[in-house]
Amino acid sequence: MSAHATVQATAHSFNKILNQSKVASRSRASGEVDDGTKKLRRLILVEGIPSTADPTLRPRIWKILLRVSDLPAKTFMEYVARGPCQVREKIRNDTFRFDEAQSSLSSYNLCFFPLVSTLATDRGFKERVREDMLVRLLDAFVWRNHDRQETHQLGFTYVQGMNVLAAPFLYTMPSELEAFFCFSKFIEESCPLYVQPTLEGVHRGLKLLDRCLKIVDPELFAHLRSKNLSAEIYAFPSVLTLCACTPPLNQVLQLWDFLLAFGVHLNVLCVIAQLLLMREEVMKSSSPMRLLRTFPDLEALPVIGIAVTLVRDLPTELYDELVRHPYEVKAS
Repeated sequence: MSAHATVQATAHSFNKILNQSKVASRSRASGEVDDGTKKLRRLILVEGIPSTADPTLRPRIWKILLRVSDLPAKTFMEYVARGPCQVREKIRNDTFRFDEAQSSLSSYNLCFFPLVSTLATDRGFKERVREDMLVRLLDAFVWRNHDRQETHQLGFTYVQGMNVLAAPFLYTMPSELEAFFCFSKFIEESCPLYVQPTLEGVHRGLKLLDRCLKIVDPELFAHLRSKNLSAEIYAFPSVLTLCACTPPLNQVLQLWDFLLAFGVHLNVLCVIAQLLLMREEVMKSSSPMRLLRTFPDLEALPVIGIAVTLVRDLPTELYDELVRHPYEVKAS
């Protein structure tokens, strides 16, 4: 079978699952994972989503994985109609102006090079996602949580890095409406601690990255430590943005397919996988930070493959802590 025929066959398999069972229609509210969703996850892991063969697959699958079924347009339009939220200036300052990409690099700290390198320099992204769309979505998200703050344990506002997390949803979804509700569900349920003002979940993830690396590759861990390099120093952008800081965009989206299917906690292992793919060069280098400052272009499939094998190498207690770190609020 030719490569084209294989891709078409995979697309057919995804569509068959989506059309046959109308996956997750009954189980979304209960939180249970139905058979259709399990089949989707398995196919994502084994084959990947063939978005080139059928561009409708990724947005449909992401909505299922995020359990987004209701899309009340009236609600979204009411948030938009309120206009600028109280942190609009911060949003605008952080949201990259695409036409100033080259001239503005010096005004952005390390966290925001991702939007420049992976998104703002991608032609397809620039054609599909405008700055006003990002600002509008983030404004609406702040208004949404302004209304919900008294009924939810965690509050949300705009924090640095949120623009990078929102951008893939605007790129992937057919409408701003769908992007808004998918992004909101993702932030509020999948990684709420990553977007708290203290970035608590990000810092937990970085500490867990060090602990996991020490177990799966003690030699590499020791070499980095001998150069005073911890994950806080070299992996902050990759953990903060769920690897959206490493181009190309099509590989980031393929990696996010995996993270949405199996959990954003696995991003920590995906960062370790990228380290292992450049291990030889890092071990030989007397100044490894020069290499780690900019990771090589992302290759989603080998990174996912390594990350999956690393799961088996971790003690159960450590893996459980890894699973819970993006969302579990610890008792004070």
